[in-house]
Amino acid sequence: MLNLIGIGLNDEKDITLKGLELVKESDYIYLENYTSTLQCSIEKLEQLYGKKIILAEREFIEDGSVIIDQASNSNVSILIIGDVFSATTHISLYLQALENDIQVQIINNASVLTAIGITGLELYKFGKTTSIPFHESKTPLEVIEKNYPLHTLCLLDLVPKEKHFMESSEALEKLFSLGFKKDTKIIICAQLGSKNPTIIYTEAENIKPLNKFPQCIIVPGELHFMEEDMLEKYKI
Repeated sequence: MLNLIGIGLNDEKDITLKGLELVKESDYIYLENYTSTLQCSIEKLEQLYGKKIILAEREFIEDGSVIIDQASNSNVSILIIGDVFSATTHISLYLQALENDIQVQIINNASVLTAIGITGLELYKFGKTTSIPFHESKTPLEVIEKNYPLHTLCLLDLVPKEKHFMESSEALEKLFSLGFKKDTKIIICAQLGSKNPTIIYTEAENIKPLNKFPQCIIVPGELHFMEEDMLEKYKI
């Protein structure tokens, strides 16, 4: 059996009861270590779960052969920060399991795609999500422009195993180099799902390094008056 378990955005306590039950019944437990990062150590997860956890990098998950082999005669759980299908590699693994007649259980959880609701922006008014990578790319600005008048969520690049995380200020410099206007109103979010998330609403040129991760940027489209009222709470 293969269990794909979303474990939320913040710490070891964000796992659901269903997810925790499956983890405790598992023979192998992997934590994918490339799409995001938690605000707790792997030791904290192991302490609560009562199980040994193996860190899994992108290549291991994308290949999937070891996982599929183990899941054919054992219980295997893949712990995914946020929700289960936030990355296409998880969909690929799911399809591999089905093709090999392996039973799969999906346990959903909170993700950044829903946690951004705390900003007050209406979730159904978001367009295509984009990522701002460490390498140079014109795609993020193209997506922002095509989305308008819808809102745009920009996810920032990260390499958790190297503790390398992109700051919003760095991401904005990349956008500025492509022609993004510095006086554009934006929203910066850091550590959504935690007890003390940071949410800032201001002009892009005002953003300084936060040293708090993970972060994301939202470029608002046309605003309803209720959205405007909520954003005023985060204005600096």
